[in-house]
Amino acid sequence: MRVLFTTTPDKSLFQQMVPLAWALRTAGHEVRVAAPPKFAPVITQAGLTAVPVGSDRPIWRLPQLNPERMEAERKGLPAPYSAAETPLEALDWPTLKAGYQQVVGHWHKTDNFPMTADLVEFARHWQPDLVLWEPLTYAGALAAQAVGAAHARLLWSIDVLGLTRSRFLALKAQQPPAEQADPLADWLGGYARKYGGEFTEELATGHFSLDQFPPSLRMVADGVRYVPMRYVPYGGPAQVPKWLWREPERPRVALTLGIAATSRFAGHIADVGDILEALDGLDIEVVATLAESEQRKLRRIPDNARVVSYVPLHALLPTCSAVINHAGPGTFLTTTLNPIPQVAVPWDFDEPELARRAAAQGAVLTVRADRATGQAVRDSLLRVLGEPGFRQAATELRDQFRALPTPNALVPELERLTAEFRSPARRTQ
Repeated sequence: MRVLFTTTPDKSLFQQMVPLAWALRTAGHEVRVAAPPKFAPVITQAGLTAVPVGSDRPIWRLPQLNPERMEAERKGLPAPYSAAETPLEALDWPTLKAGYQQVVGHWHKTDNFPMTADLVEFARHWQPDLVLWEPLTYAGALAAQAVGAAHARLLWSIDVLGLTRSRFLALKAQQPPAEQADPLADWLGGYARKYGGEFTEELATGHFSLDQFPPSLRMVADGVRYVPMRYVPYGGPAQVPKWLWREPERPRVALTLGIAATSRFAGHIADVGDILEALDGLDIEVVATLAESEQRKLRRIPDNARVVSYVPLHALLPTCSAVINHAGPGTFLTTTLNPIPQVAVPWDFDEPELARRAAAQGAVLTVRADRATGQAVRDSLLRVLGEPGFRQAATELRDQFRALPTPNALVPELERLTAEFRSPARRTQ
């Protein structure tokens, strides 16, 4: 069968698609990956065939940290997606509706508008059987509907968007007909009619959704069909440095805060220099992966720290006794495949809720990023290193992830689901 992946030009989101794309290819299926033109080299670097669609737009970046946005997000997800961590009875309809209007108009439309027409045109030409889209690329669902293909979201984190949609619909149903505005349905419905279809909820959440989290961490939305899949780390081209060939002489601690803070914002919320200074003198080896722009902010590098621009996490983490990270989904998922406890310093979007769920499971201690002083991180690190319960919980979490089917094992199920959801007219072609 023909499988079309599509993504916004975000490296961390695309990298979670690569293992499944290769699983499908090695099973004999044809695979293409559609994204804006400037992203094509990232796709081809992964050994996949790129389809440039639409035009390029600058990736969202804040020239400096916005105090108002920081204040809003450190309390949780911004509206409307704060609905995913709020009980239905506590939700306010005007706030939820206004939040949806904001993100549709100023985020989802601007991400998808440049891609949609070309993506539909390519789909009509290539006739994919299955379209797999990351949850922000609604253009993939529109293209799939236009050609009668089965389609699914490949979730890169807990399903914040799906649960928000579910709660939005539940609250909408309680409103008088005149108040039942639906910005997402109005926007997607307009495009659907343009290409000969109509709005259905599948345009918002897919025929099904591939979920890389086990039940203990999963965020479940009503009406969404979840298909579990094990996360497989892929971080792009990488080399294993020679110092990593040797076993550490002291407990090794990884410090990694992800790429989003430097690619989208002005830097990390947590003071990395303060954290390194606080860890100075402990009988540990700290390996900090920092962008060069962040390295230049350091006053000094303590004797027990090694600072590198990049090292493949899937090679580094098996040598570690603990990890300090931001609970970014890719970093978190890679970490959980190893039985090592974590100190999470979350801030952006889904990170605080993901860290909260992991802390409830027992493998993680959380320090909010704007409160992650060096001393707070040091105290938390000493706890996860010294208390056996954290490693036991981390081992249990690792085993939950290992129980999920690998991308290779999932291919026959994707073949079956494609046959189930592909339109009858499409099946005869």
